Amino acid sequence: MNNSLKTVLLLGLLSGLLLAIGELLGGAQGLVVSFFLAAAMNFVSYWFSDKIVLKMYRAQEVGSDHRLSAVVRRLATAAGLPMPKVYIIPDPSPNAFATGRNPNHAAVAATEGILRLMSDHELEGVIAHELAHVKNRDILISSVAATVAAAIMMTARMAQFAALFGGGGNRNEREGSNPFALIATIILAPIAAMLVQAAISRSREFAADAGGAKIAGNPYGLADALRKLEGASKQIPMDANPATAHMFIIKPFSASGLMGMFSTHPPTEQRIQALMNLR
Repeated sequence: MNNSLKTVLLLGLLSGLLLAIGELLGGAQGLVVSFFLAAAMNFVSYWFSDKIVLKMYRAQEVGSDHRLSAVVRRLATAAGLPMPKVYIIPDPSPNAFATGRNPNHAAVAATEGILRLMSDHELEGVIAHELAHVKNRDILISSVAATVAAAIMMTARMAQFAALFGGGGNRNEREGSNPFALIATIILAPIAAMLVQAAISRSREFAADAGGAKIAGNPYGLADALRKLEGASKQIPMDANPATAHMFIIKPFSASGLMGMFSTHPPTEQRIQALMNLR
């Protein structure tokens, strides 16, 4: 199954899960509330997520004479994309991300740490990966997935309060409901949402790696960059908000063992192997 089809199916599953939990926990009224909650969150995410995340990490826009701007301009031209805004994040941990609702309103941000660590060849691989996200509109896809997952968690949390204080649904609905099924839904729905969101993010990372290799003209710069980033990001971890972890080229914090299922990024060795298979 290709990554695009997989993403569509997973987004459909995530949206269906939101509607299902809304209906189960609150009947028809709960379904309507969940739908409008998701729509409102997606609207805010679509229009304002770029400004929010850039401010969150104190990103500073740089001029056209900066080293990073020159790399972004060269690769954006190769990809047939408009020149995005370019930002530096004052953080020693090596990482980078792209944001913005579409290619005409995109921004690329890199930390001071990644600029110090990467050679020009490796930096081109990193930026090409980020521009592939822009070209594939992954920023919008990931934002929608994140906000719908958040809506599911909020709905489940509201259901917890409703169950504790005897609210939710009419009397007949409450009397006919299975309390064990209700508890299971409240617990399992957020876990399922996080799993699906993580799967969407991992799928888009593989697609951006392949797209970045195409933009750069070869997979070697990105593969070499990922090898460096795997070790360096652990030596200098980033104090990142978990809600934005999916945006970065490599996960800002470790997620091994059981928590690896919830990781927004595939294992680095798998990404490198996939890149080498493109030769």
